[in-house]
Amino acid sequence: MSQVFLYDTTLRDGTQREDISLSVDDKLVIAKRLADFGFHYIEGGWPGSNPKDAEFFVRAAKLSLGNAKLAAFGRTRQKHLSCEQDSNLQALLDAGTPVVTMVGKSSEYHVKLVLAATLEENLAMIRDSVAYMKAQGREVVFDAEHFFDAFIANRDYALATLRAAAEAGADWLVLCETNGGKLPWEVEEIVREVAAQIKTPLGVHCHNDSGCGVSNSLAAVRGGCTQVQGTINGYGERVGNANLTTIIPNLQLKMNKPVVTPAQLRELTSLAHYVAEVVNLKHYNHAPYIGHSAFAHKGGIHVAAIMKASDTYQHIDPTLVGNEMRSVVSELSGRGNIQFHAQALGLNLNNEDAQRVLNHIKHLEHDGFTFEAAEASVELMLHRLRPSYVQPFELVDYFVITERRQSRGLLSEATVKVKVGGEVKFVAAEGNGPVNALSTALRSALSAAYPVLKTVRLIDYKVRILDSGNGTSAQIRVLITFQGGGHVWTTVGASTNIIDASWRALSDSLEYALVKLGGETATAG
Repeated sequence: MSQVFLYDTTLRDGTQREDISLSVDDKLVIAKRLADFGFHYIEGGWPGSNPKDAEFFVRAAKLSLGNAKLAAFGRTRQKHLSCEQDSNLQALLDAGTPVVTMVGKSSEYHVKLVLAATLEENLAMIRDSVAYMKAQGREVVFDAEHFFDAFIANRDYALATLRAAAEAGADWLVLCETNGGKLPWEVEEIVREVAAQIKTPLGVHCHNDSGCGVSNSLAAVRGGCTQVQGTINGYGERVGNANLTTIIPNLQLKMNKPVVTPAQLRELTSLAHYVAEVVNLKHYNHAPYIGHSAFAHKGGIHVAAIMKASDTYQHIDPTLVGNEMRSVVSELSGRGNIQFHAQALGLNLNNEDAQRVLNHIKHLEHDGFTFEAAEASVELMLHRLRPSYVQPFELVDYFVITERRQSRGLLSEATVKVKVGGEVKFVAAEGNGPVNALSTALRSALSAAYPVLKTVRLIDYKVRILDSGNGTSAQIRVLITFQGGGHVWTTVGASTNIIDASWRALSDSLEYALVKLGGETATAG
């Protein structure tokens, strides 16, 4: 069984996606994380294209990357220059990486139209560039751009470009599906034809324009490729590159082609989230294997089954990729969804109590609540079922005003009266809005008894009008998200009054904080 090598190009091809712009420091921390995960090749950028990538390679030389090989990317020499005269090739050498990856034209159409060169000139450019880099002691990866389109249009010339690179000493010939338009059976068939004629190891580099980036990469491995290029989370130009976070577990768990150790594979989910955080993009919750919803179960029948045997509605054990099984609570839930959540909290909930909670949730969802995005609200309901649970505070009343003052503009003020441990606290606070004022007043009232609340902060506040046809009397849903102690949680409130809906979500969030962060008065039940 041939080993498959992983080649990551997040730091070069991935950054060609709109919305991504990485600093040198960003690239360095991602490169280190990729190396620790177990990638064989990490493409760091194009040193001949911009000063940032040139600086990256200078600083990356000091990184400890273990067994990972760092690659610098460039193109074959220009037609009117020798390799010694070509600044792009010299920048590749100056990068000092053990591997250089050079893209060259494999398409007759592109050679004539884009390079304005003859077919023989292009072959000479490929031969000379590969031979030059080999003479400098580099491992050479030749990326045959637009190869699959080129092969269909002019099979003989596409193969001639691969032979030119191979005869010059290329270590890898990578077949690039550059426009992303091919289908898996086309890719596999073409790779098989190439592998039958050329013995240099083959790789594949796919884009996702037809939604087949992952499947085309796997088809190429079936056809004979032993290197797979792609990016973390599928980042890349247009709709993206082949997504390595899907390719890797498919290779290892479905195709029996180990590419990393089992321990490294368990880091896949955290790697995907880490890179998303560094590039400052929201992680896609529904991504296969590593999404927050990848192993989430909502339907009552499904949850009832997975509580008996998880493989009834899951294709793998989620822990293999560092993810976890979840149950989503909604009006579609059955008792099993509630019992699943209770078990996770160490509660043994009987059928009667589970049904009572479920009925309550369905009633609340009918009134405008939603619990799919507010799991903390569900967890709090279950905590309240503990016989030993003591509610940490009780609302007596609150009062909120918003006014416009000539000297200070808009001003919100809230007064809150709550009972804490038998003592009534009465606190007033100002804020930049009514909800902010309520939050400040409530935390001030509670902080003496529960100092941990000083460490939590509100990070998101969402309002949705549920029945806009009713105008100002419409039902309103509020989702409030807090952060503290390394945790993030969301609670929900609903009412025809936005302040009332906000209060419900806010008070639940702070009560949940006391449960989660150890400030509640309840003893363990």
